[in-house]
Amino acid sequence: MTGGFPDAAKINDNLARAAAELGIAMGVGSERAAVLKGQYPESYACVARHAVPLKFANIGAPQLIPQAPGDRVVGTDEARAAMELIGADVLAVHLNFLQEMVQPGGDRRAKGCLERISTLAKAFPVLVKETGAGLSAAVGESLRAHGVRAFDVSGTGGTSFAAVEYYRALDQGADREARVGKTFWDWGIPSPVSVLEVVPLGLPVVASGGVRSGLDVARAIALGATAAGTAGGVLRAASTGFEETRTELESLVHELKVAMFLTGSRTVDELRRAPYVVTGETRPWLRR
Repeated sequence: MTGGFPDAAKINDNLARAAAELGIAMGVGSERAAVLKGQYPESYACVARHAVPLKFANIGAPQLIPQAPGDRVVGTDEARAAMELIGADVLAVHLNFLQEMVQPGGDRRAKGCLERISTLAKAFPVLVKETGAGLSAAVGESLRAHGVRAFDVSGTGGTSFAAVEYYRALDQGADREARVGKTFWDWGIPSPVSVLEVVPLGLPVVASGGVRSGLDVARAIALGATAAGTAGGVLRAASTGFEETRTELESLVHELKVAMFLTGSRTVDELRRAPYVVTGETRPWLRR
C-alpha cells in the first residue's frame, strides 16, 4: 500500500514479515518512484525478503501513456522490473484519474490507457484496481475483454483521495483543483455495490474500500468477493512496529473466523453461500 519514500521500507518490511507469518497476501504502493525515477527502491525491495504467499506489484494507469512529449512511460520492461523488485505474482494497475484531476499538476491524459493495459495483460497476470471510486460492470466487461485477469473494486467508503488532494490543493493555492475535490468528494460506487456489479463477470474480485474489520471481510465474501483488502488500520500498525502489525492482522483473521462460526460457515466457500440482508444506503443503489 506504500513505498517511494525513506520511511516506507520500515512499513513494508513490517507488513511483509507479518503477512508471511500469517499467510496473507500483500500489495505495495505505486512503484513509479522506483521504476521510472530510481528513487528509494529498497522501500519496495524489502518485501522480496519475506515469503508472502501472494504479492502484488503496482503501477498507475496514467504512467502507461506519456503525459507530455518525451515523458518516459511504464512499458513491459518497466512493469517486469516492478514485479521483480518485490518478487510479485501479479501486476496491479491502479486507476486514479479522479485523484489526478484534483491534484495540482496531475497526470490527466487517459487516451490509450486501455490499449496499454491490454498489452501488459498479454505479458503478465494483470489485476486492475480502482482507488476509491469503484468499478462498474461496464468497465469490468471492457477490462475483461482486454485480458485483465482480476479486479480490486476499491469503492467509496474508504479513503477519499479526492478529499486528500483537496487539502493539498488548498495548501498550494490551487483554487480550481480544490473546488473539484470538494465537488467530487464522494464520487463513485459504494464498495458492496461494486462487488455485486463485477462478480457476475466470473473473474476473481478483491473487495476494498471501507474494509476495517474481519466482519467486513466476511460481508465481502458473502457478497461473492474472492478476497478483501484493507489499508488504513494496518498502515497505522505497520508504522509503529512488527508486533503491532501482526496483532492487527491476527485480529482481522480472528474476526473473520468469528463471523464464519456465527453463520455456521465451516469454510470460506460456505461463507460465500451464506444468506445476507442488504441495508443502509446500499439498498437503494441496488434498486436502481
